[in-house]
Amino acid sequence: MPASGRGTAPPPQELRFCKSADGVRIAYARHGSGPPLVIATCWLSHLQHDWESPVWRHFLNDLGDVATVIRYDERGYGLSDWDVDDFRLEARVADLEAVVEHAGLDRFALMAMAQGGPPSIVYAVRHPERVSRLMFYGSYAAAFRDPTPEDLELDETFERLIKVGWARPESEFRRVFTSMMIPGASEVQMRWLDELQRVSVSAETACAARRQRNRDDVTDLLPGLDLPTLVLHSRRDRMNDFEGGRHLASTIPGARLVVLESSNHIVLGDEPAWQVFVDEVAAFMSPDRELGTRVAGPDPASLLSPRELDVLQLAAQGQDNAAIARSLTLSIRTVERHLQNTYAKLGIQGKSARAAAVARLMTRT
Repeated sequence: MPASGRGTAPPPQELRFCKSADGVRIAYARHGSGPPLVIATCWLSHLQHDWESPVWRHFLNDLGDVATVIRYDERGYGLSDWDVDDFRLEARVADLEAVVEHAGLDRFALMAMAQGGPPSIVYAVRHPERVSRLMFYGSYAAAFRDPTPEDLELDETFERLIKVGWARPESEFRRVFTSMMIPGASEVQMRWLDELQRVSVSAETACAARRQRNRDDVTDLLPGLDLPTLVLHSRRDRMNDFEGGRHLASTIPGARLVVLESSNHIVLGDEPAWQVFVDEVAAFMSPDRELGTRVAGPDPASLLSPRELDVLQLAAQGQDNAAIARSLTLSIRTVERHLQNTYAKLGIQGKSARAAAVARLMTRT
């Protein structure tokens, strides 16, 4: 794959709109080819402005080479409705649900970028049958975990900067945020990000959304995530501290952390860390990772989570789903989900999938 797609225009994108549960119109875009990848949006986005961006072009080009990318503007931002006053986590989860439904996706990989972490985590917990893989990029489960007085004071200062300088034609105030997001960027790239802040959201909405996001904390949901998970985070990220990524990887069962040697919150296309990002995402998205290498019949114990093995062992004893649920104190739906995950990991399908999975287990015991 090319390292960054620099100097070339992205392939065409399709722009569409859907309505969230409360009627807010959400804009989303689709481009690329391959397995579906939904991106839970970052702090600032404007689907059309980003499409022409010297900061995001490599990101869109290279991900479009390995996946069908679906990304959206958050409520109050970009091409989505601006006249919004509800930025609670539940509303943001509903927006993600609306995009997935309108795009007609049954099963897909989900990438949480920056503040997209909390709604993505909630979505993955609520819809485990749909999310095949979960990635975090410069993200977190809680923006503020045990903040110090200095942390709170700094956040108040940022909000005052937004109120005073966000809408001004000159960019000095917005450059503060630009310098934190991409300190290694060229002047052209910094000017583009300065402008993105102005055109993507109003100062009032930026403050209101920021205040709500700072209250979101879904840390308690992390141990319950049961799917392949990849965490990518810049070591010297000044917008979202590296500790947020380390916390995700150390708390989600089986998650893997990839440290990006960069000081940029948005890793740029001409730095070595970008190729690391591309290679890791491409490998993680590959169907061979989940299915192709498993068809030959590896040991189920090397593929399945402990809970999936528990469910399969009880199925091997002849218990139906209801009995398994009672034995393990689970819901029947959760048992069904574990079995579906087991079938996918073992590369089997159809009416005989249960019997084939049991037979695979019995040959190893």
